Amino acid sequence: MLELMTVGYEGLSLQEFFGILEKCKVKTIIDVREMPLSRKKGFSKTSMAAELAKRGISYRHIQALGCPKPVRNDYRETGDWQAYTVRFMNYLQTQRDVMQDLAEIIQNERCCLLCFEEDYNFCHRKYVAEGLAPLVPDQLKINHLTGPIQGRVVVQPALAAA
Repeated sequence: MLELMTVGYEGLSLQEFFGILEKCKVKTIIDVREMPLSRKKGFSKTSMAAELAKRGISYRHIQALGCPKPVRNDYRETGDWQAYTVRFMNYLQTQRDVMQDLAEIIQNERCCLLCFEEDYNFCHRKYVAEGLAPLVPDQLKINHLTGPIQGRVVVQPALAAA
């Protein structure tokens, strides 16, 4: 079984974020934000990549797997998650080559998809992760990592994708 993790840094300090990655033995962060910038110190592309490298974790940004700005903006205006999901899934279908490349990466490295939102149920990274299942030869187990509670990392396993 192949394992893929996802994480959102919302509400986490840098120390908590890196602690989660280290406890889960993440080797590669795949940043799926369209714009890898953050108002939160340390979570923008350049500074994050440098800090990850110090910890022996590689960083890859895949801009094409970020949610397009028009889709994000419409969701901010309407709050309609179902419409957001349909639009993002339609967009994701146009990124088959990029998804295939990512499928190859996750077969060779212990990866974690990164975005901002804490709740993976309301983040496009969930759809990216689920979209990889038919592209890998093994069964894909997706674990969504959340913040530490009483010093433990909470792993919320999704249903194993067939």
